[in-house]
Amino acid sequence: MSISTKNALRALEKQLYAYNYAQALMSCDEATAAPPCSEAGRAEAAEVLSRAAFALLVNDDTAALLRQAAAETDLDPQLAAEVRELQRRYDEIARIPADEYAAFTRLVQQAIPAWGRAKRANDFAAFAPYLESIVEARRKQAAYFAPERHPYEVLLDRYERGLTIATCDRFFAELRETILPLLDQIRSHGTPVRTDFLDNDWPLPAQQALAREIMRRWGLDPDHCVLAESEHPFTEGLWHGDVRITTHYMPRDMVSSLYSVAHEGGHALYELNVDAAYDYTVLAGGSTMALHESQSRLFENLVGRSKAFLQGLWPALTDLFPSQLAGVSLEEFYRAVNRAEPGLIRTDADELTYSLHIMVRYELEKALIEGSLAVRDLPAAWNAKYRQYLGVEVPDDAHGVLQDIHWACGDLGYFPSYALGSAYGAQAWDDLNARFGAGVLDAQLAAGNLEPLKGALRDRLWKYGASREPAELVKSLCGGDFDVRHYTRYLRDKYAALYAL
Repeated sequence: MSISTKNALRALEKQLYAYNYAQALMSCDEATAAPPCSEAGRAEAAEVLSRAAFALLVNDDTAALLRQAAAETDLDPQLAAEVRELQRRYDEIARIPADEYAAFTRLVQQAIPAWGRAKRANDFAAFAPYLESIVEARRKQAAYFAPERHPYEVLLDRYERGLTIATCDRFFAELRETILPLLDQIRSHGTPVRTDFLDNDWPLPAQQALAREIMRRWGLDPDHCVLAESEHPFTEGLWHGDVRITTHYMPRDMVSSLYSVAHEGGHALYELNVDAAYDYTVLAGGSTMALHESQSRLFENLVGRSKAFLQGLWPALTDLFPSQLAGVSLEEFYRAVNRAEPGLIRTDADELTYSLHIMVRYELEKALIEGSLAVRDLPAAWNAKYRQYLGVEVPDDAHGVLQDIHWACGDLGYFPSYALGSAYGAQAWDDLNARFGAGVLDAQLAAGNLEPLKGALRDRLWKYGASREPAELVKSLCGGDFDVRHYTRYLRDKYAALYAL
């Protein structure tokens, strides 16, 4: 590639990075620090930035530059990947009218605080007009991009490249065949799990200290990763030297924040360990969302809920919460934080029922996008699905349809990534245990030594950013072709042992 073409590409990528950085900072600020009356100014700024980023990417000069770069015969692997990813970004938005693209950014900036207000007021009707506009906009965007395809499938592909409705349907069917019978067995003859001590007063300063302890054990130093509070926990990777994560503390539920920090910390580790050679290019950050969720779910569950890790954490827990954990054994705590108990809140769900929460969202957002479900009917449909899949009655919108921020952000098509990521993580865990040797990883976790695990994940996934095709990265992470049976076997084995089935 000629020096001039390379310089033009890198200049384009750095400008796009700057626009994305500014918008990401605004989003972090909105969620963690901005005053309530900041909404209008932020929406105005976001629309201007979005319009500028669109104009930078979608124009005749950029199209010509991408054609010229793609025609080069001497591209090194990194530049070839940059051209591929830039072309994908161009293709995703080039057919959307610029005014509609910018207006959607403004809409999302208005929808997010509207969702927060509606959730606090337990009033879905106040948020419904924003969601109606978001659904309609996403439907139109899908039609611009691929009018011949199911619109929801187009959205799925934005988060997990190549994912189809048929693949999701098969995947969720296999999970149901494992999860529902296991739940029935647990209900009918599982050994009871003690949970009385969880409903307690958990002092906020101690919860904050525990969050810092989890970050320390994950290796997240405050020079590169900071923790704040927000209504809904999230991770924002700005570049490999600056990652923001958040949690939400609840006075009578220590476990929620503990595993939110563990989860978001997994995302942060991925972002912080991308090769610095990709800084300010379209290869920086993680790959697909299922791969990203594989890391958050792995650190939340396969590490954070493991008996080995909790054994190492137990002295810190009993030191921070001496009265709350008085008379509680490590075994009782381990069983309590892993219990299978169908509930209302996705982010607090156990490993066994978690995918049922995702199935609800998958089926509902697919129906919204294809037009078979109206937004006004969403709360009733949500409540019916929770009754069907989890056997629970939803008491109100705040504990039901308003619990997640994703739809307010326009992220329809994201939710299946959580379940896929859980399955990727379980298969990777199987393969890592085989490579390390029986019991080796557990011994390292109990000793508080996560470096060998992190090194393996860095070599399999983290360092590559988006430089390789997602299918190649899935195979690298999992140690072979993806097979959901690793995940279903993990669930069966774990819960059979936990409940003495």
